[in-house]
Amino acid sequence: MEIIIPLVIVVVVVAGLAAVTGIVIISERQVGIVIKRVSPKSLPPGQIVALNGEAGYQADTLAPGIYFGYWPWFYSVKRVSVTVIPPGEIGLVVAADGTSMPAERILGRVVDCDNYQDARKFLTNGGEKGRQLGILTAGTYRINTALFTVITRQNASMHEMAPDNLLVHNISSDMVGIITTLDGAPIDEGEIAGLYVPGHDNFQNAQAFLNSGGRRGLQEQVLLSGSWNLNPWFVRVEQVPMTQIPIGYVGVVISFVGKAHIDVSGMEFKHGDLVNIGHKGVWVTPLYPGKHAINTHVMKVELVPTTNIVLNWASRVEAHHYDSSLSSITVNSKDGFTFDLEVSQIIHVGALEAPKVISRIGSVQNLVDHVLEPIVSNYFRNAAQAYTVLDFLNARSDRQMEATQHVGRAIRTYDVEAIDTLIGKIVPPKELMQTLTDRKIAEEQKKTFEVQQEAQKQRQQLVRETSMADIQQEMVKSEQGVNIADLEAQSRIKHASGEAEATRLKAQGEAEAVRAIGEARASAYRSGAEAMGQQGFTAVQLMQIIGDQKVRIIPDIAVNGGGNSQGNGIADALIALMLRDQLSGATFTTNGGSPDEASNDETGDVG
Repeated sequence: MEIIIPLVIVVVVVAGLAAVTGIVIISERQVGIVIKRVSPKSLPPGQIVALNGEAGYQADTLAPGIYFGYWPWFYSVKRVSVTVIPPGEIGLVVAADGTSMPAERILGRVVDCDNYQDARKFLTNGGEKGRQLGILTAGTYRINTALFTVITRQNASMHEMAPDNLLVHNISSDMVGIITTLDGAPIDEGEIAGLYVPGHDNFQNAQAFLNSGGRRGLQEQVLLSGSWNLNPWFVRVEQVPMTQIPIGYVGVVISFVGKAHIDVSGMEFKHGDLVNIGHKGVWVTPLYPGKHAINTHVMKVELVPTTNIVLNWASRVEAHHYDSSLSSITVNSKDGFTFDLEVSQIIHVGALEAPKVISRIGSVQNLVDHVLEPIVSNYFRNAAQAYTVLDFLNARSDRQMEATQHVGRAIRTYDVEAIDTLIGKIVPPKELMQTLTDRKIAEEQKKTFEVQQEAQKQRQQLVRETSMADIQQEMVKSEQGVNIADLEAQSRIKHASGEAEATRLKAQGEAEAVRAIGEARASAYRSGAEAMGQQGFTAVQLMQIIGDQKVRIIPDIAVNGGGNSQGNGIADALIALMLRDQLSGATFTTNGGSPDEASNDETGDVG
């Protein structure tokens, strides 16, 4: 109680001094909002902030310091905290006073007012009442809260706003920010987006955007990755991925906005228009592999493969799916049969030719559906009618070569190169297929027989050669045998010649000896005959011969039935035979014949 009484006295004294002197103290983190209680002048209708000393809220504020003369019966000074915008955030401003905005505008234009810290400048420079285009970036501001309401992230919910809308806008890497502006003049008729305007620092200076003729709505210009101080009342940002052109492709840009259309394709290209980059139409320069910041809301990028494209008129579909609507081709042959065939077409589109293809046809899919499909299908339908099924099958390679040439000529006018046309599976009628199969089997069997026949010929040739080799060996042996025999014969001839010569010489010698003996005998006979007479000498010689030859003149045994005794004849004969056996056994003939003949004579004599 003793302490409270002095404090009350101090307060009363200070209040009294303040009332007497009109002293006002504003601290460093405060702003003094002055309200004038009494004035002979009143505010104009609709105005809530006084510029000329009228009663009410004053435009000028009190900065930190000590002020005198603000007597409480004339003035009321309201102390408010300074406005702080943290880093990474923005502040939006709503003006409670100012001129009225035009009907086509929704945000007050930016005027020179030191970032809304000078209310007098704001009002005298034509600041407009309501939401403001300008924003407060990170920092500390002395704001006259009687005129301006600052919306920050801390109080956003009180003003029916999402706190995250008061954050600095970040565009992620590999993303593109597509901008839609909410204020400005309407887009020109015939346009779908506002054209690029310079000098507004990527929509961060909204007033510069409007002063340069920026229009309300979708914008051609995009934001790249980074942090941007954007007024959410002025722009909306949609982040989309950057356009990626894969390796093996180019991107042909079809722009629906841009500068006036000026064709640069030249007189030779009469099937479409090409424009330079930034103009409306098909850009003459394609996008090459990589990532590109393309506004996909106002531009279309057609991917065109620069590698070979394989298209199948069959049940299988390539990964690119351009041939998903294609199927095998049904054709009619010359002999009235219907059959299906599968075809593959390989094409190539050059990088610099891709814009021409897109300008003329619109897309690669249109190229397949509206150009290649009728060209290829009609060719094979027409070609098949000139051949029978079997002729078509047998001349498949010829048909394929003709198709390549025909398709190549046809699609070259579309600035597309035909690499090759390939005939795949052919499905002829079953009965003809069976005929072809039988024929093929017969041909293969014929080939097999020919191979076997050739093998037999080779085997026979081998046997013949082997036999000839064996015969040759025998011939060699025979030749050698002949040579040996010849040599042996010559040897025998020489030996025989020697023996003959020896025999001749021996015979000659013997003959001479016989001749000498004969001559000697003859001489002896002549001498004997002369001495004894011819008859006497002959008898002597005859007896000598009988004696030398032991010729029997009288038989050894005479067997007969006569005699004095009847049994003596047989016994004498047996004894005679035994005696004969013991003799030398020499026999002779009386007639000069051979011994056998003598025996016969003897036997005859005996008989």
